[in-house]
Amino acid sequence: MTIRFRNVVKTFRTHGVRKVILRKLDLTLPRRNIAVLGGNGAGKSTLLRLIAGADRPDSGAILREGRVSWPLGFAGSFNGSLTGLENARFVARIYGEDTERVIGFVEEFAELGESFRMPFTTYSSGMRARLAFGVSMAFRFDWYLVDEITEVGDTSFREKCRTVFKERMGHARMIMVSHGLGSLRSYCDMGIVLDRGEVLVFDDLEDAIAYHEANMRGAKTGVLQAAG
Repeated sequence: MTIRFRNVVKTFRTHGVRKVILRKLDLTLPRRNIAVLGGNGAGKSTLLRLIAGADRPDSGAILREGRVSWPLGFAGSFNGSLTGLENARFVARIYGEDTERVIGFVEEFAELGESFRMPFTTYSSGMRARLAFGVSMAFRFDWYLVDEITEVGDTSFREKCRTVFKERMGHARMIMVSHGLGSLRSYCDMGIVLDRGEVLVFDDLEDAIAYHEANMRGAKTGVLQAAG
């Protein structure tokens, strides 16, 4: 199962300046575990939202085969006035899943205690991430979109996250955004780099990391030279 970009353009306008995130991207992502790299503001999280359908391109189309998750770590779709339990039930109904099974899984996995029955607005950022991760893992997707979430919680919870990820990867694949190279190396085997509107594809993850790091060193050198 693949994800296809067909002439996809995505831009933002910031302070009156048009910033290009994707420039006529024509690309088919293979069914592998893919790391997404790029500098701050390059559009990594935007790319995941586009794939999930939570954001729309300016033009072009994204064709998805199989069941694609929302971006894990992206808790913006949860209703703040509902409890964690009620949010889990709502998502289960949207996806046509057994609500009691989903609620039971999330309650056990997220380890929120009594807060599971408290309004989402009362949650800390860590609790929100735990709920988002638990709800996401309650469903079987063909593609998991992961956005800076694998290092949530204490050592025990992080190990539980790794265990469930490895189990899910027996039948699914992931696209991961993370500033932690250790996480990328643990889960991914190839990489793509977002660079000023272009997407560079590397069959070997280490090649993607090397390009990204060299690119970041070059950007830093340019800033220092301009400041000098």
